[in-house]
Amino acid sequence: MKKILFIACLFCTANLFAQNTFQFTSVKHNFGKIKQGTPVSFTFSFKNISNKPLIVEVATAECGCTTPDYPKEPIAKGKDGKIKVTFNAETSGTFSKKVTVKFADADNPVTLTIEGEVLEKK
Repeated sequence: MKKILFIACLFCTANLFAQNTFQFTSVKHNFGKIKQGTPVSFTFSFKNISNKPLIVEVATAECGCTTPDYPKEPIAKGKDGKIKVTFNAETSGTFSKKVTVKFADADNPVTLTIEGEVLEKK
């Protein structure tokens, strides 16, 4: 019985330390149908749910048609941060683009996705 209780305590403690330090409102956005040649943007929001400042080390897009803008200053405990992702919409057709966000002290990056359809100019 003592072994089971000890293992249960270890499991609970490990889960406590494995918790995220941030929480996104959403990680995916669909623009729907947009006009060719007109850039569009969406702002992803997140909250620092840790007990220390949260630092976005880098946010990188998978291609040059997508540009992320992320906070360069630390986000204080309990405060919100925003990552604005802009897509240039130069080429017609459907699209799905990813932005990888790496936070300091986080084991895994977060992937943000934007998608939609660019309608050809008439």
